[in-house]
Amino acid sequence: MNLHKHFVWLNRLFWVFLLGLVIFANGLLFVVTYIALFIFMTARVSLASGDRKVKIWLIISYFVIVVLQIIMLDVLIFNIAPYDQHVVGQFLRRILAVAALLLPVLVSRYIVAGKYSYFYLPSVEDAATIGLSGIADAATLIKRTAGSARNTGKKLRLKILKPAFLDLAKHSSFSYINNGSLTPAYFEKAEETLDDPNIYLIISKTGSPQAEIISLFTRQQYNHASLSFDLDLQTTISYNGGQNVYPPGLNMEMLEFFSKTPDSKILVYSLSCTREQKRLILDKIAEINEEGSAYNIMGLMLKRSYKPNIMFCSQFVYKMLDYAGLTYFSKPHGKVNPTDLVELDYYKKLKFEKEITLGTGENGGAE
Repeated sequence: MNLHKHFVWLNRLFWVFLLGLVIFANGLLFVVTYIALFIFMTARVSLASGDRKVKIWLIISYFVIVVLQIIMLDVLIFNIAPYDQHVVGQFLRRILAVAALLLPVLVSRYIVAGKYSYFYLPSVEDAATIGLSGIADAATLIKRTAGSARNTGKKLRLKILKPAFLDLAKHSSFSYINNGSLTPAYFEKAEETLDDPNIYLIISKTGSPQAEIISLFTRQQYNHASLSFDLDLQTTISYNGGQNVYPPGLNMEMLEFFSKTPDSKILVYSLSCTREQKRLILDKIAEINEEGSAYNIMGLMLKRSYKPNIMFCSQFVYKMLDYAGLTYFSKPHGKVNPTDLVELDYYKKLKFEKEITLGTGENGGAE
Protein backbone atom coordinates (compact mmCIF):
# COMPACT_ATOMS: atom_id res chain seq x y z
CA MET A 1 0.00 0.00 0.00
CA ASN A 2 2.84 2.38 0.90
CA LEU A 3 4.49 1.56 -2.43
CA HIS A 4 1.25 2.43 -4.25
CA LYS A 5 1.11 5.78 -2.42
CA HIS A 6 4.68 6.51 -3.49
CA PHE A 7 3.78 5.88 -7.12
CA VAL A 8 0.72 8.15 -6.82
CA TRP A 9 2.86 10.95 -5.42
CA LEU A 10 5.52 10.42 -8.09
CA ASN A 11 2.85 10.60 -10.76
CA ARG A 12 1.51 13.87 -9.33
CA LEU A 13 5.02 15.25 -9.04
CA PHE A 14 5.68 14.40 -12.66
CA TRP A 15 2.64 16.35 -13.89
CA VAL A 16 3.50 19.30 -11.65
CA PHE A 17 6.99 19.25 -13.16
CA LEU A 18 5.56 19.29 -16.70
CA LEU A 19 3.33 22.21 -15.79
CA GLY A 20 6.36 24.04 -14.40
CA LEU A 21 8.19 23.50 -17.67
CA VAL A 22 5.27 24.94 -19.62
CA ILE A 23 5.17 28.06 -17.42
CA PHE A 24 8.81 28.78 -16.60
CA ALA A 25 11.28 26.70 -18.66
CA ASN A 26 13.77 28.01 -21.19
CA GLY A 27 15.69 26.16 -23.91
CA LEU A 28 18.58 25.16 -21.62
CA LEU A 29 16.28 23.61 -19.01
CA PHE A 30 14.53 21.60 -21.73
CA VAL A 31 17.89 20.31 -23.00
CA VAL A 32 18.88 19.21 -19.48
CA THR A 33 15.47 17.56 -19.04
CA TYR A 34 15.73 15.71 -22.36
CA ILE A 35 19.19 14.39 -21.49
CA ALA A 36 18.12 13.39 -17.96
CA LEU A 37 15.13 11.49 -19.35
CA PHE A 38 17.39 9.76 -21.88
CA ILE A 39 19.72 8.61 -19.08
CA PHE A 40 16.78 7.40 -16.99
CA MET A 41 15.12 5.51 -19.87
CA THR A 42 18.44 3.93 -20.88
CA ALA A 43 19.13 2.75 -17.32
CA ARG A 44 15.57 1.47 -17.04
CA VAL A 45 15.85 -0.61 -20.21
CA SER A 46 19.31 -1.90 -19.27
CA LEU A 47 18.05 -3.28 -15.95
CA ALA A 48 14.81 -4.70 -17.35
CA SER A 49 14.28 -8.33 -18.31
CA GLY A 50 13.61 -9.04 -21.97
CA ASP A 51 15.06 -9.66 -25.39
CA ARG A 52 18.58 -8.20 -25.74
CA LYS A 53 18.04 -7.11 -29.33
CA VAL A 54 14.88 -5.22 -28.37
CA LYS A 55 16.76 -3.50 -25.55
CA ILE A 56 19.52 -2.38 -27.91
CA TRP A 57 17.00 -0.98 -30.38
CA LEU A 58 15.19 0.85 -27.60
CA ILE A 59 18.39 2.50 -26.40
CA ILE A 60 19.30 3.53 -29.95
CA SER A 61 15.77 4.90 -30.38
CA TYR A 62 16.11 6.95 -27.19
CA PHE A 63 19.44 8.34 -28.41
CA VAL A 64 17.96 9.32 -31.78
CA ILE A 65 14.99 10.95 -30.04
CA VAL A 66 17.10 13.04 -27.64
CA VAL A 67 19.23 14.36 -30.51
CA LEU A 68 16.14 15.18 -32.55
CA GLN A 69 14.57 16.89 -29.51
CA ILE A 70 17.59 19.15 -29.05
CA ILE A 71 17.77 20.03 -32.74
CA MET A 72 14.04 20.72 -32.73
CA LEU A 73 14.52 23.18 -29.87
CA ASP A 74 17.16 25.04 -31.85
CA VAL A 75 15.49 24.98 -35.27
CA LEU A 76 11.75 24.97 -34.69
CA ILE A 77 10.95 26.16 -31.18
CA PHE A 78 13.37 28.67 -29.64
CA ASN A 79 14.71 30.09 -32.89
CA ILE A 80 11.56 31.82 -34.16
CA ALA A 81 12.38 35.51 -33.85
CA PRO A 82 8.92 37.05 -34.56
CA TYR A 83 7.49 35.43 -31.43
CA ASP A 84 10.37 36.01 -29.03
CA GLN A 85 8.65 38.87 -27.19
CA HIS A 86 5.15 37.43 -27.12
CA VAL A 87 3.99 35.61 -24.00
CA VAL A 88 1.45 33.51 -25.91
CA GLY A 89 4.09 32.49 -28.43
CA GLN A 90 6.49 31.48 -25.66
CA PHE A 91 3.74 29.49 -23.94
CA LEU A 92 2.82 27.60 -27.13
CA ARG A 93 6.48 26.81 -27.85
CA ARG A 94 6.92 25.41 -24.34
CA ILE A 95 3.84 23.21 -24.81
CA LEU A 96 5.40 21.85 -28.00
CA ALA A 97 8.70 21.22 -26.19
CA VAL A 98 6.88 19.41 -23.36
CA ALA A 99 4.99 17.28 -25.89
CA ALA A 100 8.36 16.27 -27.38
CA LEU A 101 9.44 15.21 -23.89
CA LEU A 102 6.88 12.40 -24.01
CA LEU A 103 8.26 10.83 -27.20
CA PRO A 104 10.63 8.27 -25.58
CA VAL A 105 7.85 7.26 -23.17
CA LEU A 106 5.43 6.69 -26.06
CA VAL A 107 8.05 4.71 -28.00
CA SER A 108 8.72 2.55 -24.96
CA ARG A 109 5.01 1.94 -24.37
CA TYR A 110 4.38 1.08 -28.02
CA ILE A 111 7.27 -1.37 -28.32
CA VAL A 112 7.19 -2.91 -24.87
CA ALA A 113 3.51 -2.93 -23.95
CA GLY A 114 2.22 -3.39 -27.48
CA LYS A 115 4.58 -6.07 -28.79
CA TYR A 116 6.69 -7.46 -25.95
CA SER A 117 4.49 -8.03 -22.93
CA TYR A 118 7.20 -10.18 -21.31
CA PHE A 119 9.56 -7.19 -21.23
CA TYR A 120 9.32 -5.98 -17.61
CA LEU A 121 11.20 -4.18 -14.89
CA PRO A 122 12.31 -6.16 -11.83
CA SER A 123 9.95 -6.18 -8.87
CA VAL A 124 10.84 -4.42 -5.62
CA GLU A 125 12.00 -7.73 -4.15
CA ASP A 126 14.06 -8.58 -7.24
CA ALA A 127 15.53 -5.11 -7.41
CA ALA A 128 16.81 -5.48 -3.87
CA THR A 129 18.78 -8.58 -4.91
CA ILE A 130 20.39 -7.14 -8.03
CA GLY A 131 24.09 -7.57 -7.46
CA LEU A 132 27.27 -6.76 -9.25
CA SER A 133 26.53 -9.27 -12.00
CA GLY A 134 23.29 -7.49 -12.89
CA ILE A 135 25.02 -4.14 -12.97
CA ALA A 136 27.82 -5.65 -15.08
CA ASP A 137 25.26 -7.03 -17.55
CA ALA A 138 23.66 -3.63 -17.86
CA ALA A 139 27.06 -2.00 -18.40
CA THR A 140 27.89 -4.56 -21.10
CA LEU A 141 24.63 -3.85 -22.90
CA ILE A 142 25.23 -0.10 -22.83
CA LYS A 143 28.78 -0.62 -24.07
CA ARG A 144 27.56 -2.77 -26.99
CA THR A 145 24.98 -0.15 -27.83
CA ALA A 146 27.56 2.65 -27.73
CA GLY A 147 29.07 1.59 -31.06
CA SER A 148 25.72 1.87 -32.80
CA ALA A 149 25.01 5.11 -30.98
CA ARG A 150 28.30 6.63 -32.17
CA ASN A 151 27.41 5.75 -35.73
CA THR A 152 23.97 7.27 -35.19
CA GLY A 153 25.58 10.40 -33.77
CA LYS A 154 27.64 10.85 -36.92
CA LYS A 155 24.46 10.82 -38.99
CA LEU A 156 22.72 13.26 -36.67
CA ARG A 157 25.13 16.16 -37.04
CA LEU A 158 23.59 19.63 -37.10
CA LYS A 159 24.53 20.16 -40.76
CA ILE A 160 22.47 17.08 -41.63
CA LEU A 161 19.54 17.55 -39.28
CA LYS A 162 18.97 21.28 -39.81
CA PRO A 163 18.26 21.12 -43.58
CA ALA A 164 16.18 17.99 -43.04
CA PHE A 165 14.02 19.76 -40.47
CA LEU A 166 13.68 22.90 -42.59
CA ASP A 167 12.70 20.69 -45.52
CA LEU A 168 9.74 19.34 -43.55
CA ALA A 169 7.85 22.60 -44.00
CA LYS A 170 7.61 21.97 -47.77
CA HIS A 171 5.96 18.57 -47.41
CA SER A 172 2.32 17.56 -47.19
CA SER A 173 1.12 14.05 -46.38
CA PHE A 174 -2.56 14.97 -46.83
CA SER A 175 -2.89 16.95 -50.06
CA TYR A 176 -1.31 17.13 -53.52
CA ILE A 177 1.21 19.97 -53.77
CA ASN A 178 3.13 18.97 -56.91
CA ASN A 179 1.24 19.42 -60.17
CA GLY A 180 2.63 19.38 -63.70
CA SER A 181 6.34 19.33 -62.81
CA LEU A 182 6.96 16.91 -65.71
CA THR A 183 7.14 18.83 -68.97
CA PRO A 184 6.00 17.74 -72.47
CA ALA A 185 9.71 17.42 -73.34
CA TYR A 186 10.05 14.68 -70.70
CA PHE A 187 7.18 12.67 -72.14
CA GLU A 188 8.52 13.08 -75.69
CA LYS A 189 11.87 11.72 -74.60
CA ALA A 190 10.19 8.82 -72.77
CA GLU A 191 8.08 8.05 -75.86
CA GLU A 192 11.29 7.54 -77.84
CA THR A 193 12.35 4.71 -75.51
CA LEU A 194 9.25 2.52 -75.85
CA ASP A 195 10.98 0.15 -78.27
CA ASP A 196 13.68 -0.56 -75.67
CA PRO A 197 12.57 -3.96 -74.25
CA ASN A 198 13.55 -3.03 -70.70
CA ILE A 199 12.62 -0.69 -67.92
CA TYR A 200 15.39 0.33 -65.53
CA LEU A 201 15.46 0.34 -61.74
CA ILE A 202 17.94 2.60 -59.98
CA ILE A 203 18.97 2.13 -56.36
CA SER A 204 21.05 5.00 -55.03
CA LYS A 205 23.18 6.08 -52.12
CA THR A 206 22.88 9.86 -52.33
CA GLY A 207 24.20 11.00 -48.96
CA SER A 208 21.49 13.66 -48.73
CA PRO A 209 20.35 14.75 -45.24
CA GLN A 210 17.03 13.01 -45.76
CA ALA A 211 18.72 9.78 -46.88
CA GLU A 212 21.07 9.83 -43.89
CA ILE A 213 18.15 10.05 -41.48
CA ILE A 214 16.19 7.36 -43.34
CA SER A 215 19.24 5.08 -43.10
CA LEU A 216 18.95 5.14 -39.29
CA PHE A 217 15.70 3.22 -39.59
CA THR A 218 16.38 1.05 -42.65
CA ARG A 219 20.00 0.26 -41.62
CA GLN A 220 20.86 0.30 -45.32
CA GLN A 221 23.31 2.36 -47.36
CA TYR A 222 21.07 2.62 -50.41
CA ASN A 223 17.96 4.57 -49.50
CA HIS A 224 16.50 5.92 -52.73
CA ALA A 225 14.83 4.18 -55.66
CA SER A 226 13.97 5.49 -59.13
CA LEU A 227 12.68 4.36 -62.52
CA SER A 228 14.10 5.12 -65.95
CA PHE A 229 12.80 4.30 -69.41
CA ASP A 230 16.33 4.25 -70.88
CA LEU A 231 19.76 2.92 -69.89
CA ASP A 232 21.38 6.34 -70.29
CA LEU A 233 19.13 7.58 -67.47
CA GLN A 234 17.79 10.53 -69.44
CA THR A 235 14.23 9.73 -68.33
CA THR A 236 14.84 8.97 -64.65
CA ILE A 237 11.88 9.69 -62.43
CA SER A 238 10.83 9.16 -58.83
CA TYR A 239 9.24 10.73 -55.78
CA ASN A 240 11.65 13.11 -54.05
CA GLY A 241 11.91 16.42 -52.21
CA GLY A 242 12.13 18.51 -55.37
CA GLN A 243 15.70 19.73 -54.84
CA ASN A 244 14.45 23.22 -53.91
CA VAL A 245 13.24 23.60 -57.50
CA TYR A 246 9.92 21.73 -57.53
CA PRO A 247 7.51 20.81 -54.73
CA PRO A 248 8.05 17.39 -53.11
CA GLY A 249 6.39 14.62 -55.09
CA LEU A 250 6.78 13.12 -58.57
CA ASN A 251 9.80 14.73 -60.26
CA MET A 252 12.35 14.03 -62.97
CA GLU A 253 15.86 13.27 -61.71
CA MET A 254 19.25 14.03 -63.28
CA LEU A 255 22.52 12.37 -62.27
CA GLU A 256 23.43 15.51 -60.32
CA PHE A 257 20.51 14.73 -58.02
CA PHE A 258 22.30 11.63 -56.74
CA SER A 259 25.68 13.26 -56.11
CA LYS A 260 25.61 14.69 -52.59
CA THR A 261 28.80 13.22 -51.11
CA PRO A 262 32.13 11.91 -52.45
CA ASP A 263 30.93 8.31 -52.01
CA SER A 264 27.53 8.75 -53.73
CA LYS A 265 26.73 5.73 -55.89
CA ILE A 266 23.91 4.36 -57.99
CA LEU A 267 23.20 0.81 -59.08
CA VAL A 268 21.28 0.31 -62.32
CA TYR A 269 19.27 -2.84 -63.08
CA SER A 270 17.17 -3.72 -66.12
CA LEU A 271 13.86 -5.56 -66.08
CA SER A 272 12.47 -7.08 -69.27
CA CYS A 273 9.08 -5.76 -70.34
CA THR A 274 6.91 -5.25 -73.40
CA ARG A 275 6.21 -2.01 -75.21
CA GLU A 276 2.65 -2.14 -73.88
CA GLN A 277 3.87 -2.44 -70.28
CA LYS A 278 6.14 0.58 -70.66
CA ARG A 279 3.23 2.45 -72.19
CA LEU A 280 1.05 1.59 -69.19
CA ILE A 281 3.64 2.98 -66.79
CA LEU A 282 4.19 6.13 -68.86
CA ASP A 283 0.45 6.78 -69.10
CA LYS A 284 0.07 6.29 -65.35
CA ILE A 285 2.91 8.75 -64.71
CA ALA A 286 1.19 11.28 -66.98
CA GLU A 287 -2.02 10.78 -65.00
CA ILE A 288 -0.25 11.38 -61.68
CA ASN A 289 1.49 14.43 -63.13
CA GLU A 290 -1.88 15.89 -64.11
CA GLU A 291 -3.78 14.98 -60.93
CA GLY A 292 -1.00 16.05 -58.57
CA SER A 293 1.28 14.33 -56.10
CA ALA A 294 3.13 14.74 -52.80
CA TYR A 295 5.96 12.95 -51.04
CA ASN A 296 4.68 10.51 -48.42
CA ILE A 297 7.00 11.54 -45.60
CA MET A 298 4.63 10.24 -42.90
CA GLY A 299 4.38 6.96 -44.77
CA LEU A 300 8.05 6.27 -44.02
CA MET A 301 6.91 5.53 -40.47
CA LEU A 302 3.19 4.74 -40.76
CA LYS A 303 3.44 2.68 -43.99
CA ARG A 304 0.19 4.23 -45.20
CA SER A 305 -0.87 6.77 -47.84
CA TYR A 306 -3.66 9.25 -47.25
CA LYS A 307 -4.25 9.64 -51.01
CA PRO A 308 -3.29 7.39 -53.97
CA ASN A 309 -0.67 9.80 -55.42
CA ILE A 310 1.05 10.49 -52.09
CA MET A 311 4.02 8.10 -52.10
CA PHE A 312 7.70 7.76 -51.23
CA CYS A 313 10.31 6.64 -53.75
CA SER A 314 10.29 2.83 -53.43
CA GLN A 315 6.54 2.81 -52.92
CA PHE A 316 6.20 4.60 -56.28
CA VAL A 317 8.60 2.26 -58.10
CA TYR A 318 6.90 -0.88 -56.81
CA LYS A 319 3.43 0.51 -57.50
CA MET A 320 4.34 1.29 -61.13
CA LEU A 321 5.73 -2.21 -61.61
CA ASP A 322 2.60 -3.67 -60.04
CA TYR A 323 0.37 -1.54 -62.27
CA ALA A 324 2.10 -2.93 -65.38
CA GLY A 325 2.19 -6.53 -64.14
CA LEU A 326 5.98 -6.49 -63.67
CA THR A 327 6.35 -7.26 -59.98
CA TYR A 328 8.58 -10.21 -59.03
CA PHE A 329 7.87 -10.31 -55.29
CA SER A 330 4.83 -9.67 -53.14
CA LYS A 331 4.72 -6.97 -50.51
CA PRO A 332 2.33 -4.11 -49.59
CA HIS A 333 3.30 -0.96 -51.53
CA GLY A 334 3.81 1.09 -48.38
CA LYS A 335 6.25 -1.41 -46.86
CA VAL A 336 8.69 -1.69 -49.77
CA ASN A 337 12.20 -0.38 -49.03
CA PRO A 338 14.58 0.58 -51.88
CA THR A 339 16.83 -2.42 -51.25
CA ASP A 340 13.83 -4.78 -51.34
CA LEU A 341 13.67 -4.19 -55.10
CA VAL A 342 17.01 -6.00 -55.43
CA GLU A 343 17.19 -8.27 -52.39
CA LEU A 344 13.76 -9.84 -52.95
CA ASP A 345 14.51 -10.75 -56.58
CA TYR A 346 14.46 -14.47 -55.81
CA TYR A 347 13.60 -15.43 -59.38
CA LYS A 348 16.48 -13.42 -60.90
CA LYS A 349 14.27 -11.20 -63.02
CA LEU A 350 16.68 -8.27 -62.76
CA LYS A 351 19.90 -7.90 -64.71
CA PHE A 352 22.66 -5.79 -63.23
CA GLU A 353 23.69 -3.17 -65.79
CA LYS A 354 26.17 -0.85 -64.13
CA GLU A 355 27.39 0.93 -61.04
CA ILE A 356 28.13 4.63 -61.19
CA THR A 357 30.29 6.20 -58.50
CA LEU A 358 29.34 9.83 -58.83
CA GLY A 359 31.71 11.28 -56.27
CA THR A 360 34.81 10.37 -58.30
CA GLY A 361 33.27 10.14 -61.75
CA GLU A 362 34.11 6.45 -62.05
CA ASN A 363 31.71 4.17 -63.88
CA GLY A 364 31.57 0.45 -63.40
CA GLY A 365 29.94 -1.96 -65.79
CA ALA A 366 28.38 -5.31 -65.11
CA GLU A 367 30.87 -8.01 -64.33
